[in-house]
Amino acid sequence: MSFAKENGALVSYRNGEKLVIEPWGKDSLRVRATKFGKFTGNDWALTEKVPQTEAKIEFFEKDHWVGDGIIDKREYASITNGRIRAEINFVGIISFFRDEKLILREYYRSYDGTISQGSRCLKIVNREWKGIIGGSDYKLNVKFDANKGEKIFGMGQYQQQDLDLKGCVLELAQRNSQISVPFMTSSLGYGLLWNNPAVGRVTFGKNYTEWIARSTKEMDYWITAGDGPKQILENYTSVTGHAPTFPENLMGLWQCKLRYRTQDEVLEVARAYKKEGIKIDQIVIDFFHWTVQGDWKFDKTYWPDPKAMVDELHSMGIKVIVSVWPSVDRKSENFYPMMEKGLLIKTERGADQTYDYQGDCVEIDPFNPECREYVWNVCKKNYYDFGIDAFWLDNSEPDYGVYDFENYRYCAGPALQVSNMYPQMYSRVFYDKMKDLGDGTVVNLLRCAWAGSQKYGNVVWSGDVPSTFQAFYEQVQCGLNMGLAGIPWWTTDIGGFMTDDVNDPDFRQLLIRWYQFAVYSAVLRMHGDRGPYNIPPLDNRDWGGGYLHTGQPNELWSYGEDNYRIMKKYYDIRIEMHDYIKSLYDEASTNGAPLIRTMFFEFPEDKKCWELQDQYMFGGDYLVAPIFELNKFEREVYLPEGCSWTLTSTGETYAGGQTVSVDAPIDYMPVFKKA
Repeated sequence: MSFAKENGALVSYRNGEKLVIEPWGKDSLRVRATKFGKFTGNDWALTEKVPQTEAKIEFFEKDHWVGDGIIDKREYASITNGRIRAEINFVGIISFFRDEKLILREYYRSYDGTISQGSRCLKIVNREWKGIIGGSDYKLNVKFDANKGEKIFGMGQYQQQDLDLKGCVLELAQRNSQISVPFMTSSLGYGLLWNNPAVGRVTFGKNYTEWIARSTKEMDYWITAGDGPKQILENYTSVTGHAPTFPENLMGLWQCKLRYRTQDEVLEVARAYKKEGIKIDQIVIDFFHWTVQGDWKFDKTYWPDPKAMVDELHSMGIKVIVSVWPSVDRKSENFYPMMEKGLLIKTERGADQTYDYQGDCVEIDPFNPECREYVWNVCKKNYYDFGIDAFWLDNSEPDYGVYDFENYRYCAGPALQVSNMYPQMYSRVFYDKMKDLGDGTVVNLLRCAWAGSQKYGNVVWSGDVPSTFQAFYEQVQCGLNMGLAGIPWWTTDIGGFMTDDVNDPDFRQLLIRWYQFAVYSAVLRMHGDRGPYNIPPLDNRDWGGGYLHTGQPNELWSYGEDNYRIMKKYYDIRIEMHDYIKSLYDEASTNGAPLIRTMFFEFPEDKKCWELQDQYMFGGDYLVAPIFELNKFEREVYLPEGCSWTLTSTGETYAGGQTVSVDAPIDYMPVFKKA
């Protein structure tokens, strides 16, 4: 092993691998390695300029037991940046220390190792590079020792019940309702970003942690130290970017359904809300308002004058957002021009098809700047120039017909290497241009994200999830972990996406419980595919805005007078909290703090709070306890120690540090305000 100091970084060489550790932000280090001799120059999620830091680099020797009572001297090196220090031993194993306490160490069970004398012949190394047959790149496997008692959070959104990810296996890949944002926060006071958009896997095992990239040119991760999740997230967003300042006129109700089929339907709904005295901030025009996928324009049969529609909505103070998909049907007027220019995703074998819902489609390649320019120019002409305010970038994973990532290729390389960054690049088709053209913050709606997506004006929703209480429970966990992965603008389809029968009283109870939760979340948004599907299509064509089915009405008054009264009550609560919600959005844009927060985010010293996942904090003031079961009208709530709490339904005040049982009739979700 050889060590050197180069340009303020610690560099080591061993067995053809170049390893570089350098300071990168407050109390943080970036760790890279390659077998190619030099790095690609890709910073991936580390986009922000950070203050230059002078790290302390040392070279020294330590005693090493080599057997038979013999002690030998071996070379070591270390680099210190503030509170974090990395130490490399003579076989390249890296150990990380926060305030000189070990927090993370690479796993190694091979010859000449010092970690486990009893298993030194296993030949398991800390960084395993396996060449891909027939190619120049590598499959990379990086292992770390497991820490007893450690809890792990963040990593984006996975449809499961576990908030604590210790013991979980997570696919590093984007799917509908699965969002890989590879930043983890540890209860031991550190955070780690796997700064690599390759498809792979992470296992937070009891015996070791394992990060795998199925195809890559280099290892790249960033690690930071802090006193707790607030400081860790602040360090993380300072190097990956902060969310912009959220517009005040979008903090109320967003109205949506699958799907408004005509401009008259949109205007009728908007006028009805105005008549009811309910201000909606934004109305959403969903898919198949177009001719065919990839035309990116209104079907004039049902949308004869989009500008007049937008003008009337604007006169009511309502913003307009329209759905855009990345799929391009072979029947689209844009398919062959884009195919000829190389602006669509390539397949490695078989037919040129990546998506097959309602058409034979290939999706766009947003890694290609010419593609981004082409799509924006079409959408600007057909939407933005009519006054459309924002874009709903659906299917933004992208939603492949089959998730065979090894079969797809982008301008930037094989999908296996970069696919996780697709939703971020897709968002930039619109964000980059709108930021330059607009006079305010860009806010678009996406179904997926990656590390750093928070800086590109992305409201991320949790995807097409079932309308069940189990799915509802899982969405709260999803939102909390998304926040800890740096994505503060997060929302769900109220009531879930897939509903068989809107008249089912069990569904209506779920809808109310979900709606109550959504009021105490970042974005209050009505949406869903509401059955039964007994509404006839507008025409008999097999294309255009009239042929596809539509769901049942999904406005606040659509579910009966009693439910309307409850939703109106909670709508009023949302409006009353406007200034408070604005303060939370401002905080997110300053230090990365999410709007919905785990209990331990606000109370890291309270050990009980690290065990809770069925209640959360909405900002620093409100403790929210959703109802996750059918016909459940009371629940237990833990009140953190160190302060007192006032129940909003009765005004009764409770001391912290105890669990209390509270009533939860259908028109009330337990909420406590911190005194």
